[in-house]
Amino acid sequence: MKALNLFSLALVSFFACSQPQTTLEVQKEIWPSSTFEQEGISGKILDTLILGIEAGTYGNVDHLLLIKNGKMLLNRSFTNDYQKISQGKSSIIGCGYGSCEDSTVFGEFNYYHPYWHPYYHGRPVHTLQSITKSISSTLIGIAIDQGLIPSTQVKVLDYLGDYDLSKVDETLKSATLEDLLTMRLGIEWHEVDRDATDPTNTTFALEHSEDWVQYTLNQPMDTLPGTKWNYNSGASQLMAVIIKKVTGLSLNKFAEKVLFGPLGITDYYWKQDPTGNPDALGGLYLAPADLAKIGYLFLNEGRWEGKQVVSKEWVQQATTRMTDTAIEDYGYGYQWWRPGNTNSPVWAGLGYGDQLLLVFPELEMVAVVFSWNVFNEEAESIRAATISTLLQAQLKSK
Repeated sequence: MKALNLFSLALVSFFACSQPQTTLEVQKEIWPSSTFEQEGISGKILDTLILGIEAGTYGNVDHLLLIKNGKMLLNRSFTNDYQKISQGKSSIIGCGYGSCEDSTVFGEFNYYHPYWHPYYHGRPVHTLQSITKSISSTLIGIAIDQGLIPSTQVKVLDYLGDYDLSKVDETLKSATLEDLLTMRLGIEWHEVDRDATDPTNTTFALEHSEDWVQYTLNQPMDTLPGTKWNYNSGASQLMAVIIKKVTGLSLNKFAEKVLFGPLGITDYYWKQDPTGNPDALGGLYLAPADLAKIGYLFLNEGRWEGKQVVSKEWVQQATTRMTDTAIEDYGYGYQWWRPGNTNSPVWAGLGYGDQLLLVFPELEMVAVVFSWNVFNEEAESIRAATISTLLQAQLKSK
């Protein structure tokens, strides 16, 4: 939902007594610790951001993690009482704690209830929302590296023959995988131009359909493929089907084999659509340090502990600004964002509710921010504040 989004549910009076808590041991960090000053960062400027988070200036921020020069500088959680925050909140995308007679009516796609969001069942894994897209596209890249997909120039519909294509617009038949990855599929889709709680938001309708892929394919076209950027979460879901078609594995199982396994990611949750496909557009939950591994992989041109997990060429293509967008002055690559107006390149995975994976290649820096700003409360942008603060802190130290 809304230019960077996803979904969830609520259940249980069982949860009435507990806040989301870590039930597993905290994973041992793979990065040695260091200090801001040792790595050329102004601690005073970072402290200003942290004080703002603690004061609630940026809404409900759950975690802030920072790696620079291969060292862990910050890995800090912030406490938010989502039972209290969500109580009395209700809309078409969910109901908060104690806010509806039967919270299970939303299934696990209830954005408001703390049993499902932002943490999954009290585990340390946090919803990534649309950062899932960036990870799903990475799996497409690995499939191309392995020769399972010839290139990004293949026709999308060639991999969707198991679906009813009788109502598909003729112009969609020319759409390539690159058109899909760059959000230029040409399908009419109203997501960034509608609020997440607007029933006319196409992604809201997608989530309530019985078959997300078929629903997407049945939508009308509004332009030729490859000609105009239009954020389309339904298009991202097609990646799950393509991966299953070429590998014989579901998206999550392929991830375990070729991405999570090599990176040592063992604890995750991945929601499914009604037909059993993993939710490629926003259903993945990871712990902060595990998401940081994805960023660190890209920072190191696809290598992890001496092994090429995804090709350098894919990392370069995926993070290249291939098109402008309708979001501020941001550009877009292969399901990765390119924030503009910065004095140093930034590659970003962004998700509904203010989930951030930020990679600063020239500064050898990766940042992760988890938040849950979905309750329409006034708050300053944690995304803008994090990017500007990290750049200012780096410049200040020179």
